Formats: sequence, structure tokens, C-alpha cells
Amino acid sequence: MENIEDLLPTDVSVATLVGRVFDPEVDGPCVVVVRGDLLVDISHDFPTVSDLLESTDPVGGCRSSQGGRTWNLRRVLMNSISEEAEGVRLLAPIDLSVIKAAGVTFTSSLRERLVEEQAGGDPARAEEIRSELDTLIGADIGSITPGSPRAAQLKADLQARGMWSQYLEVGIGPDPEVFTKAAVLSAVGCGQQVGVSTISAWNNPEPEIAIAVTSIGKIVAATIGNDVNLRDIEGRSALLLPRAKDNNASASVGPFLRLLDEHFTLDDIRGAEVALEVRGEDDGFVMAGVSQMKLISRDPTDLAAHAMSRDHQYPDGFLLYLGTLFAPTDDRDGGGKGFTHHVGDIVKISSPRLGTLVNRVNYSHLAPRWEFGIRDLMRNLARRGLVSQVGKGS
Repeated sequence: MENIEDLLPTDVSVATLVGRVFDPEVDGPCVVVVRGDLLVDISHDFPTVSDLLESTDPVGGCRSSQGGRTWNLRRVLMNSISEEAEGVRLLAPIDLSVIKAAGVTFTSSLRERLVEEQAGGDPARAEEIRSELDTLIGADIGSITPGSPRAAQLKADLQARGMWSQYLEVGIGPDPEVFTKAAVLSAVGCGQQVGVSTISAWNNPEPEIAIAVTSIGKIVAATIGNDVNLRDIEGRSALLLPRAKDNNASASVGPFLRLLDEHFTLDDIRGAEVALEVRGEDDGFVMAGVSQMKLISRDPTDLAAHAMSRDHQYPDGFLLYLGTLFAPTDDRDGGGKGFTHHVGDIVKISSPRLGTLVNRVNYSHLAPRWEFGIRDLMRNLARRGLVSQVGKGS
């Protein structure tokens, strides 16, 4: 980072920012809140981020907690993005929340999912198919409200042409695609490595806004997310979505959760701009793009309502990636091959009111293994006197 301040929201002085850091002194995570130039440990009041988000007044809790130890904010940020990170450093700002994701929520994203499907995972065929789809259905889809009578008519027309697709079903049909992106506690944070599998030759970042939703379905915070995707694997079959989406270090979130308050509301999420920059370490490749939340086809409240209903509960809350407008098509390794990651790529995803999420790309099997699970968290908190003793060997 040229300027460490870019990791923070432009209006950081009025933002209610919550995060997690790894503290070697306690060999575990601490829940922290940003106060001026400091990160303040509020773990004694809220041992987990879910405890805070599930409280009756998360914003009030952040502001009233006396807190404990403190760390210099900018020093922790610098340490977090250092390749030799040691000492206190940022983690993903969620813990017990289930990590969900909504797909095909933008017209451009829908087109690219259709390209993947029609290409069968072969990037060399992508451009030809992209042009055909634009001619056939591109103009119609952009103005369609999902689940509307017009959407139903378009579905019937496309079926008659033999063009209907499972991606069109979730893109303009009544029910969105909402899937489990990653396991609880498996997300990586700002400065950590993100992973792509060696089985993939066509993959990309997905820069997104992610919302934190409580067990009663209330949206209480937002952050930046990278929903790393193996496009060729999903393109072979939508049934391979778990293999394409859920790999070691494939879910990145951060740097902080920004709580909804008098300075940041749902309308700010609806109007957010999300910028992506990828810089190649080995070839000097540079790619940039912007995703506009105002172009999303389903409102964040609708997506949250579909994710949790009377048929599906999340007692510790969930984090929901909202999808992306951006689907990279820039040729990197030769004409017609499109974009794919190289090891060493630096990925920056930023939004003015949320800050910047920075990660370096590695192969999933070479990125640090995820070994600190729920039992480890509970035992660590118990040793620190933050919860009652948990389980054998605690």
C-alpha cells in the first residue's frame, strides 16, 4: 500500500468500526473497535463478534465498552499487510457468523455465468459465446425485475428458443441463488493470502459488499468481500459450485465491519461503489474495474430475507456476500483466453465508506492452512476467562 490510510474509510472519524486481531500474547483472537488512532480490545464485554452483533444495541455497546488493552491502529494495519507479518495483525472481522453468498445478482454477472456454462469451462470459447448472448438476450435482461410477469414471459420466450439456463432462473426468476460460501471461521482478513486451486486455469476475484445479518434477520453492518471463484470449474457444471467456491483461503473479508448508525445506513450500502485493482507480480499485468451497487437487481434486504426465513435459521447470524457487477474479461495470457490469476497477484478491493481489502494470491494448498476452528476458539476464550470452560481438554 502506498498510503496505509487508504485501508480505512474516508470518513473514519465518524465510522463505527469493529474488527478482530490475532494477539500472540493470548495466542488467539480479540474483538476490537477503532477509536481514533487506537484499536481497543472489547473482548471482555463481547468475547466474539457474534456476541456484539446479537446484542440489543451493537453501536451502543461499541461506544460504551470501557475496553482493555490497546494497540496503535496504523501500526497494526502496517503489520497486517506486511509479507512477514508478526505480532498483532488483522483477522477477518467475523467469527461465528455463517458465510453465505448470493450469486447472479447483476446483469453483467448473469451474462458471464451464461458464458461459463455455454463454454463448458473453456476460456478460449468465451468471447464468441459472449457476442452471441449479447445479440440474443443482452438488451432484454438489463431492464427485467426478477420474479416479475415480464421476467416470466422472457423465460417462456427463451425456453422456446432453447436458450433457458439455470443461471437465468436465479438471475430473473423469483428465487435468487444463495449458497454457503465457506465454513465458520475459515475466512481470511486484510493482508492475508487468498487461494486458488491448481486444478483451475480460469479464475478470478469477485469484489463485493458483504452484509452482517443477525439471527432475527436484521442487517447491522457491512464490509468488503472477495468471493474468489474458479470459473472453469463452475462452467463445467453448476453442481461443482462448492468445488469452485469453497477452497482454502477462498473467502476474504475486511478490513473491518462498519456498523449501521446515524452516519452509515442501508442507503449507503445501496449506493456504494466497489473498485477492484489486480496487479501481477510476475508479468506487470494491471486490471481495474468498478461495480456499482445501484445496478444490483435485488435489494440487499430481499437477499437477506431469502437467505434466512422460517425454514432456515442462523442462531449466531450470518455474513452475506451480495454479488458483483464485475466479471473480468481482459486477456492476460494470450488473445481470447480472458483473465485468470497468477500466484503473487495483489488484489485490492475498495469502497470509500468501507476502506480497502488487500490480499496476495497463492495456491490454496500453499496458503496458510486453516487450523483454528470453533473448538479452538472456545477453549482459547475459556483459558482467558472470557467464557466458561468448554469441552474435554479445555
